[in-house]
Amino acid sequence: MKHLPSERHTLSILVDNEAGVLARIVGLFSARGYNIDSLTVADVSNDHAVSRITVVTNGPPPVIDQIIAQLDRLVPVHRVLDLTDYGPHVEREMALVKVAGTGEKRVEALRLADIFRARPVDTSLGSFVFEVSGSTDKVNQFIALMREVGLVEVARTGVVAIARGAEAV
Repeated sequence: MKHLPSERHTLSILVDNEAGVLARIVGLFSARGYNIDSLTVADVSNDHAVSRITVVTNGPPPVIDQIIAQLDRLVPVHRVLDLTDYGPHVEREMALVKVAGTGEKRVEALRLADIFRARPVDTSLGSFVFEVSGSTDKVNQFIALMREVGLVEVARTGVVAIARGAEAV
């Protein structure tokens, strides 16, 4: 069998908002050896009955199809949507980036933050904590540049995503 290239896919999974659901989703990935690159979960309904789990994963198309089919069979899952295949969608990630430095390093950190539209959310005489949001690539680039000026620590939210257009999908 020919080796198929791995593709990045963003899955939006609507589930019952109850204890143990996330563990079942993660367990499905773990038991079959599928990797999760990013995972976010939040309540998305007025009555707190439904949550959206956004999973970014990689694999050849048949593996992605298998993941979706297996997720669809889980009882607490209402819907699985592969946003990558669905079409136009918006993906964003947020990170808090702690940078330490004085003098020119401090000035350079502020200059880079301005270019990336990252905003300082905490500052002291020797450090900053910047909030940066955007595509995963943008966040990765900002972090890489901050390594050059004194990166101390990073906390990331993971990807959140939603389909474009006027209707709920």
